[in-house]
Amino acid sequence: MDIFSKIAAGEIPSYKCAENEEFYAFLDINPLVKGHTLVIPRREVDYIFDLDDDELARYQVFAKRVAKAIGKAFPCKKVAQVVLGLEVPHAHIHLIPMQSEQDVDFRREKLKLSEEEFKEIAAKIREEFV
Repeated sequence: MDIFSKIAAGEIPSYKCAENEEFYAFLDINPLVKGHTLVIPRREVDYIFDLDDDELARYQVFAKRVAKAIGKAFPCKKVAQVVLGLEVPHAHIHLIPMQSEQDVDFRREKLKLSEEEFKEIAAKIREEFV
């Protein structure tokens, strides 16, 4: 079981933002901006395009709902959707509230947030998730 599966299963703590039986959304622990969230399928699959068409469609609809919640919790121009990362062999979407394209530059320094700040951010997103 990979680290993201362990997070979705509750074996590793996370700052949960949203979930259903197929997908799980939680805060990135090295965020670019406040509200930077990861969305994963509960099923272990390494590459997003290895999901079958129906599952990929449901994944995108779930991510859209999370993005709308992020946008309400953290008003921004848009919520970026980024699919990258080779470190964890589990499909994941980054949802990042952005005011400019610099907010989505993964080379820049990450925020250092306290546990309390992470909890507050996740709670704001959960409250907006419908």
